[in-house]
Amino acid sequence: MSEKKNITRAAGVLGAATMLSRIMGMVRDMVVARLFGAGLYTDAFIAAFQIPNMLRRFFAEGALTSAFVPTFSEWYTTKGQEEARALANVCFTALTLVMATITIAGVVFSPQLVALMFPGFAVNPEKVSVTILLNRLMFPYIFFVSLVALCMGILNTVRHFFTPAISTVFLNISMILCALLLHDRFQVPIVSLAIGVLIGGVLQLLLQLPVLYKKGFPLRPDFRLGHPAVKRIALLMGPAVFGVGVYYLNITVGSILASWLPEGSVSYLYYAQRLFEFPQGIFTASVAQAVLPSMSRQAALGDMDALKESLSYGVRLTLFITIPAMVGLALCATPIFSLLFMVGAFSYAKAANCGIALLYYSLGLSFVALVRVLVPAFYALKDTKTPVQVALVAFVLNLLFSLALMGPLKHGGLALASSLSALGNMLLLSWFLRKKIGPFGGRAIGVSGAKAVLASVPMAAAVFFIVRSIDWSRPGVRLLKGGVLGGAVLAGMAIFLVAAHLLACEEARDIMGVLRKKLGRSGSR
Repeated sequence: MSEKKNITRAAGVLGAATMLSRIMGMVRDMVVARLFGAGLYTDAFIAAFQIPNMLRRFFAEGALTSAFVPTFSEWYTTKGQEEARALANVCFTALTLVMATITIAGVVFSPQLVALMFPGFAVNPEKVSVTILLNRLMFPYIFFVSLVALCMGILNTVRHFFTPAISTVFLNISMILCALLLHDRFQVPIVSLAIGVLIGGVLQLLLQLPVLYKKGFPLRPDFRLGHPAVKRIALLMGPAVFGVGVYYLNITVGSILASWLPEGSVSYLYYAQRLFEFPQGIFTASVAQAVLPSMSRQAALGDMDALKESLSYGVRLTLFITIPAMVGLALCATPIFSLLFMVGAFSYAKAANCGIALLYYSLGLSFVALVRVLVPAFYALKDTKTPVQVALVAFVLNLLFSLALMGPLKHGGLALASSLSALGNMLLLSWFLRKKIGPFGGRAIGVSGAKAVLASVPMAAAVFFIVRSIDWSRPGVRLLKGGVLGGAVLAGMAIFLVAAHLLACEEARDIMGVLRKKLGRSGSR
């Protein structure tokens, strides 16, 4: 199977698993919005959860994955499974010790963390105390999810993508069930969500272990912490924390600044970010996660032409997916919140405020996605310095744009600042990567992006007129809203795919080829 087909197939598997997870995440957010609305307690929960979640994004899914996968892939490719198994055990042991220490420190120093991260909460002592309580309950989540990230790196290297991607379904199910069944058992009802997070983290880890055993990697303690590959991973991880995690750091900065804005602003950004991550998690993160093992293996073998082809294809596939998704999100921002969240404690005014944030976030979808594909290319080449330098510039840009825009645009300005920062990040990464490895298909990338834009124009016109056909401020009528929004999405997808076919988009042909092959296999069983 060619590397293009491997990448497309892996991205498809990841996308399908992640779609189920994101759907369950959306159900979870609908339950949270209905039970708790958008106010003091949801602000407190979102803020408290953001601290371990930020560490997850920086450390587990960011730095650890970016440093571990290229090194483990090189070990697995050049030294064989036995040496790779030993490396996996040493890394598992070291990570367990490190994360246990970090978890204990996080629980002990929760008051200081909350004061540092959300200074605007200080005007409301009740909000501060609830945030500290929730953070202490949820902080151990980072311990379990970091071990999950290590398991994900091992499984992805041996081309098993489904189990790590599907594991977050269990987190969402745990949070939904705990919220529904336990919210009336606590003096502070939203504590039930924190319990759900902790249980979900345990379930995510337990799901990985049998699959690892089946694949020949039964994890067990190994205290040879001086292993040379462990030292290399540790050296790569330091810079990678910032290089991979700058986008999430910018989101965190947005939440900190939002704590100074009117009450509910933290929640508006959170709900918008959750929906923004729906296409990003299903498609763009799937492409990035699928292409990293391929580039790491090609870099280990010294096959730079193949690496550049994999990178180019990953960028083109990302543009093909994210450009229409960006247009769709921008046009459907408020209708989505009206349909999914406008019930119970969640009014249309809150839906409209969330829609404003989603509109501005959506403008940066393609830029964020491309960063997630470009940064791993540097780590596959063992270059950790360049992404860090670029990330520092992007961070400063985000801070400056946030301070300039949060006054006139409120929480919407914070979302827009994140998109503008992602644009700067993407442009600088592309320029430095081209200087490092030479051209990697810029003309083909430009043609592919232009075709995606052209195919999105008739799609945008159809979606615009469909969503304007009803009044989204009306309470209830969820069947009508669902029918109109669903019709807009289906019509938009159909029109885009037809236009992409007429424009002879290579990515559309590849995706349809993988689907036909899958359906053919299913039909022959």
